[in-house]
Amino acid sequence: MTRDLERGNRAGGTSGRAAVSIDISASAEGTALQPFWRRVVGAGRANEGLRADWQHQLVAARRDCGFEYVRFHGLFHDDMFVYTEREDGAPVFNFQYVDALFDFLLDTGVRPFVEFGFSPRALARETGTVFWWGAHGAPPVDLDKWAALIEATVRHWIGRYGAEEVRRWYFEVWNEANLDGFFKGTRSEYFELYRVTVEAVKAVDGSLRVGGPATSNFVPDERFSKDVEDVALRITAGRDDIDTLRWRPVWLEAFLEFCEREALPVDFVSTHPYPTDWALDEHGRGEKLTRSKDATPQDLALLRDMVAKSAFPEAEIHLTEWSSSSSPRDHTHDTLPAATYVVRSVLHSLGTVDSLAYWTFTDVFEEGGAGDELFHGGFGMLTLPGIPKPTYHAYRMLNALGDELIGQGEDFTATRDSATGRVGVLVHHYPAQEPKSVPASFDDRSTARSTQAKGEPRELRLRLTGLAPGACFEVETLEPGHGDAIGAWQELGEPDAPTREQLAHLDRRARATRLETIRADGAGVLVHEAPLQPWSITLVRQVP
Repeated sequence: MTRDLERGNRAGGTSGRAAVSIDISASAEGTALQPFWRRVVGAGRANEGLRADWQHQLVAARRDCGFEYVRFHGLFHDDMFVYTEREDGAPVFNFQYVDALFDFLLDTGVRPFVEFGFSPRALARETGTVFWWGAHGAPPVDLDKWAALIEATVRHWIGRYGAEEVRRWYFEVWNEANLDGFFKGTRSEYFELYRVTVEAVKAVDGSLRVGGPATSNFVPDERFSKDVEDVALRITAGRDDIDTLRWRPVWLEAFLEFCEREALPVDFVSTHPYPTDWALDEHGRGEKLTRSKDATPQDLALLRDMVAKSAFPEAEIHLTEWSSSSSPRDHTHDTLPAATYVVRSVLHSLGTVDSLAYWTFTDVFEEGGAGDELFHGGFGMLTLPGIPKPTYHAYRMLNALGDELIGQGEDFTATRDSATGRVGVLVHHYPAQEPKSVPASFDDRSTARSTQAKGEPRELRLRLTGLAPGACFEVETLEPGHGDAIGAWQELGEPDAPTREQLAHLDRRARATRLETIRADGAGVLVHEAPLQPWSITLVRQVP
């Protein structure tokens, strides 16, 4: 990161747009702030977690962004060798690969958010239904054998890590079973799979936390209201009316009613609130539009209300996948607008849910195979070689906030650390010229570039009172040219195969957010004025 005490070096001026004005006392009464955004983060599949580069990046993400749990697919896939059968059909359980992965996670300070899926080949009704690596997205042919697999797995973990540790984990049943490639079955079959799974887990230890239905993004119609998807009921949203439709989570109400009727426990509910009109690229039939920039806060508030009114009002709410889009080839993911979208969505959703898991922390991710180039629009906050994208900085800055909320507005959040009394203010500039969640950019970078070109500068006028005289603050800004990895790559001519020297240069530039130091005056008042570039994020943080 670079230090620049010369405010005149900032590019651009300010326009007539209203300033971001913040006037807060450091001693203002605060309320508890739960950092739900860092509770869980996503990753591709279990076997990728055995790679050295994946592990190195998770260590960094845990250190810088504070992530507590990680969720991934493929726990029971062939490449983890958990379940096979002898010729006579007798099961063979082998946990060596899983042990290596989970040992690493726990040693790193990260816990598994376990996704039970997909079927191991020996139990799968169909094989190779989705992804480059051939996930077996089909119900197990023998639910008794599935239950035995679940029970054996959970007993193994308790034997290895102890009941007290495993009780702090989460156990989610499957992934997006409403989508054909992920589950070649019916809603009723998924509900029965949930029954068998939750009963197997609770038979080992009733305190273990199990949930579902882990469905895909919200829809505005009744296509998933029957036992199988009925595309005839699909509403095709248009650009002008997409936000007038009534968007609802998939299967959630039916799932909660089923569990109530069958007296099944639900420790948490989960779904994936991507703010788009499509779910999975191979499956989607929509126009691939993004919803309002307020879609995620609205969806999370709706979920909280639905759960509160259900038979399971105490159930936690975990959104186990989320990003600006559900495509692993969306060039917007590499850009500054994606980072600003994260900050805005998260800070406008405080107090609604227990986790909102960004999908994913790394581009070591192979659902569709490897990316064709360094910046290919992958989900990750970090590129394959570990270069941080702007979204990484967004989560790192969010992680610097305190545990007490002392002020909030449309464009900022102010916090205090209850242990040290230090104050932090996080400001974002999401331009009014973009009323939607950042549009996806698929075939090329043209949409991503036009999105980042939107907006005009605004003025930041910050005043903090009630500080110790001379209190020191660090001002860190993520903006074009500072912490902008893809911008640095474009300056190099977008090399197809960067040299080691070029990668080192890109890594330095990607980490070079703008830094400066400012101090309160003798009366304990801090005044800071600066231009905010469109899509920028600024963290003003009190330091020792």
